[in-house]
Amino acid sequence: MKKLIAGVLIATMVLGSVAPVAQAAEKGRGGFMGFIAGCCFGMRAGADYNEGKEIVWREWVQLIPYVGIVFAIWNGIDGANGTTRADYAETYGSTYF
Repeated sequence: MKKLIAGVLIATMVLGSVAPVAQAAEKGRGGFMGFIAGCCFGMRAGADYNEGKEIVWREWVQLIPYVGIVFAIWNGIDGANGTTRADYAETYGSTYF
């Protein structure tokens, strides 16, 4: 039973990452990298990536175990301080925000 569930999950992930590639080729972005952006960083990062924005290094660092917690707390503190998307665009550039 566990093998069946694992097989179904793997098949779903493969189809979810490969099937949109044909549609993404027509639009320009998306595909596997859009899947990774949406899966790992959330739907806002995935949508921003598909609109032409890049993924910020602070988001990539969150994938590293233990280190990611520090950057997640850093992002939370920035949110609590009222940092806006315009502030990030000024700091990191318009290609990210």
